[in-house]
Amino acid sequence: MAMNWNIYLAGEIHTPWRDDLRRAVEKTGLPVTFLSPVTDHSASDNCGVAILGEEDSPFWKDHKGAMLNAIRTRTLLRKSDLVVVKFGEKYRQWNAAFDAGYAAALGKPVVVIHDESLTHALKEVDAAALAVAKDPSQVADILRYAIMKE
Repeated sequence: MAMNWNIYLAGEIHTPWRDDLRRAVEKTGLPVTFLSPVTDHSASDNCGVAILGEEDSPFWKDHKGAMLNAIRTRTLLRKSDLVVVKFGEKYRQWNAAFDAGYAAALGKPVVVIHDESLTHALKEVDAAALAVAKDPSQVADILRYAIMKE
């Protein structure tokens, strides 16, 4: 029986890339479970104060939210067999870069997706990744190759 792969989908939350990748991989029948952070931007930003109480300072509001989000992120990154990190053009995704570095430190294989215009800015992240893809369809092909049924 084939091993089920846990694939963590980190990175930008403003485009449907996760859904595109899921659809492409579902067609292959590969034994994959996708994991991800909370992708509702408002829920992610406000979880700390919604659960633990309001803060006067934006720093402490963000700090509470980041700590609660880290519970999920760190747990799922540790459970993952492979991590895919998508960098978008609209925002600087420091959290995506952190997730890529954390995954690399855990010894997880990392695949990044980004437009060629971001190559220089992401050169260190790309150097730590095992593959740099341009779009989710390339990641689906990478997964198909890596998980190929014998």
